[in-house]
Amino acid sequence: MASSMQNNRVSPPGYCVCCRTCNMWCWRAFKWLPVLLIVSIVTWSYYAYVIQLCIFTIESTVQQCIYLVLYHILLIMFAWSYWRTIFADIKPIPEKYKLPEAELEKLLSAETEDAQRTILENFAKDLPIVTRTMSGSVRYCNRCVLVKPDRAHHCSICSRCVLKMDHHCPWVNNCVCFHNYKFFMLFLGYALLYCLFIMSTCLPYFIRFWKGDFGMSGSAGRYHIVFAFFVALMFAISLGSLFGYHCYLVAHNRTTLEAFRAPMFRGGADKNGFSMGAYNNFKEVFGNSPNKWVVPVFTSLGDGCEYPVRREHQLQTFSAPQDALGYDSMGITRSSFGDGIVYPLPQQDEDTESLLSSERWDRWGERARPFDERESSSFDEL
Repeated sequence: MASSMQNNRVSPPGYCVCCRTCNMWCWRAFKWLPVLLIVSIVTWSYYAYVIQLCIFTIESTVQQCIYLVLYHILLIMFAWSYWRTIFADIKPIPEKYKLPEAELEKLLSAETEDAQRTILENFAKDLPIVTRTMSGSVRYCNRCVLVKPDRAHHCSICSRCVLKMDHHCPWVNNCVCFHNYKFFMLFLGYALLYCLFIMSTCLPYFIRFWKGDFGMSGSAGRYHIVFAFFVALMFAISLGSLFGYHCYLVAHNRTTLEAFRAPMFRGGADKNGFSMGAYNNFKEVFGNSPNKWVVPVFTSLGDGCEYPVRREHQLQTFSAPQDALGYDSMGITRSSFGDGIVYPLPQQDEDTESLLSSERWDRWGERARPFDERESSSFDEL
């Protein structure tokens, strides 16, 4: 009942259901425009490269075959990765993080901020979380009515909390997060290789055009080849910087949001709190099977809710014997999930610190209620 009260919004007079539905579908269609732009550019590049360059311009059959084979391999891997990034199955937060109706009623009826914090603390004491808000409270989403798992954040564009959210990318019309981060990295990598390949193979013909001895003086096909070189060069520069930045994030086990504002643990902010070394960080995203690293199939380790942390940030949330779990050389325990990744030793300790400062309890109003009556804006992280 309380959750339904929270989700009710008062519509302005004259704002009919049809208008709201029309606006919703217009907004959904508008969000696909960047994706359609990318698809259009790739479609045109296929015509410029395959038809105008390989078929009409290159005279050597061997060179044509080599170029066409390499081009189509890169195109298939690029398109496959892009498809998986866009249409990845972004799974919801597990039910155990959502407040039951009884707990929600108590939270809504609490008169003081301390009472609200106590209710959330009691509910979250058995959850495997190690990060808090900067006020020292449990990270809680008042829109999704749940305690946020570590590294999860609410995206107002997707209208949901997302596991290990990196950012919302308009070019894929989706959140880049735990479930598709590997696909996103492969998409950037193959897109960069695709652009570099087109640029390098079109370069000799661009030089000939620049010198004025390009053939087909009466044909417009040569302009497609020259434009393909410039477009590939432009995208290669932007993709190179973006791919390099995300390689840095993978090596240090950070998301884009965590790069802007470091996670907070019991000892304070630690931008390397989730870092287990470059190789282990890489395997956390790409998995343990080297033969699947370059293939856009899901191989990331873990479940998106729990992550390995350094020993000083470990937290106990259930009463398992410590000697039964055991430590490794880095002071980290291995879980029983069977996925090969190391997870934080569960310890019951509520003296953890905050993750992000924007989740402030005073925005709940005079009664310090956990839900705003107004719509929230932007991502709740920044």
